[in-house]
Amino acid sequence: MNINEFILKEIEPLRLNSSVKDAQELFKKHQITHFPVLENDKLLGSFAEYDIQNIDFKKGELVAYSHLLNSFFADEKATVIELFKIFADNDTNIIPILNEEKNYIGYYDLRDVLDIFSTSPFMIEESETLTVKKLESDYSMSEVSQIVESNGGKLLGAFISEKNEEFIEVTLKIVSEEINEIMHTFRRYDYEIVSNHENDIYLEDLKNRSEYLQKYLEM
Repeated sequence: MNINEFILKEIEPLRLNSSVKDAQELFKKHQITHFPVLENDKLLGSFAEYDIQNIDFKKGELVAYSHLLNSFFADEKATVIELFKIFADNDTNIIPILNEEKNYIGYYDLRDVLDIFSTSPFMIEESETLTVKKLESDYSMSEVSQIVESNGGKLLGAFISEKNEEFIEVTLKIVSEEINEIMHTFRRYDYEIVSNHENDIYLEDLKNRSEYLQKYLEM
């Protein structure tokens, strides 16, 4: 899927000589958190809705408030993951897009990018989601892949879901009919299984042993 097909041009960018009133009306008309401001097809930045809606002098021009411009954008070759980071870092639902000449060519809407991600093979292919945890100093992505594939599994994708100075947590999407064997091997390599799984043989065995010990102590 070519993500560039989802670049939008429905909302016309404003100029610094546009009035505050025009900007406020734009926010009322469209459900966006920011809108881009251009000069000669070059992006100057984006105004946030909160900043613009709190300006009382509606007849004034945006140039008087250029210090409020936010500087964020993506180039037309950005990946979905890169876009998600820009959305999150800037608390926005719209990202201006620039081409190789750094000219403004449109914008991405967060809802469209979420739709693209939700229909990707990573999300829709039937698979197991497995989250494992290990000391950050011992973690190796090549080892993770080797554990999955050596047990006949297919790794669709992985991402670091949590990280601190001590531990790293990795969430995996795996196609496998032997998920217990994969989990057993991860445990053998000192990984902790963070996610919960039905019919986890290891946990069932621990539960049975615990119940047996409890009965023994009650005798």
